[in-house]
Amino acid sequence: MSDRSELFSGDDPFEIARTWLAEAEKTEPNDANAIALSTVDAEGMPNARMVLLKEIEAAAFVFYTNYESAKANELDQAEKAAFVMHWKSLRRQIRVRGHISREDGAQADAYYQSRSLQSRLGAWASHQSQPLSSRAALMAEVAKVTATKGPSPKRPPFWGGYRLVPTEIEFWADGKFRLHDRFVWRRCDLASRWSVTRISP
Repeated sequence: MSDRSELFSGDDPFEIARTWLAEAEKTEPNDANAIALSTVDAEGMPNARMVLLKEIEAAAFVFYTNYESAKANELDQAEKAAFVMHWKSLRRQIRVRGHISREDGAQADAYYQSRSLQSRLGAWASHQSQPLSSRAALMAEVAKVTATKGPSPKRPPFWGGYRLVPTEIEFWADGKFRLHDRFVWRRCDLASRWSVTRISP
């Protein structure tokens, strides 16, 4: 079997992640930037859901949500999270674990304004994770905010971003006979240098 180390080459795990995502955007039928985000609640019970990753920064991964949602409550409480990004078309995945902080400033404002008007109004209308009596009630709330917020609504104070700064990133590529290629980047804290280890499948 051939050595596929070139898939994992480089001294910057964020650049590798950006390269893999760019390749996936050419082959995945929908939402190449989807991640399965994992959190824990105050009792330590785990939770997971799909979220769209919106940016891979120089040292972090950024996504957005409602700050009053269950996921946001868990992120704020634990200040740690993990996610996996899996691409069936490439037979690759990236696993990430690290520390969480809010992105609640100009960057969040800019991303919010880049969304479609319908999505911006939807952020105002949805009381995410809260009980909802019916679909009709949701659409009535959409109509209400459409009438009151106008064609250029500002970002809701209860909606914004989260930044995950990792201490561990694993790159995984499918191999024949389940002999996968796995490389893990680890650091003991955010001030430390990365160490890279190839691990068994």
